[in-house]
Amino acid sequence: MEENSLFELLTLSLGNAALIGLGLMPDPMTDKSEVNLSNTMSNIDILLMLREKTQGNLCEKEKKMLDDLIHDLQLKLVEVQKKQV
Repeated sequence: MEENSLFELLTLSLGNAALIGLGLMPDPMTDKSEVNLSNTMSNIDILLMLREKTQGNLCEKEKKMLDDLIHDLQLKLVEVQKKQV
């Protein structure tokens, strides 16, 4: 498998795990949608760390995909947090 596609697979896997934690996708193990903000924040933190550690080593497409994914997940996290208050 090509290195670029492995990077995309990794980031999208973390993104999907965050969406599951937000209750926006069903958990594939239980087929239920449940909110778990702790898991979501952990996955976002991993993506932020990945962005920091790969800074200057990503092609523009990879950088944009990672930046857009983090931004989208952070917005969704805030929306879910507001609903829980």
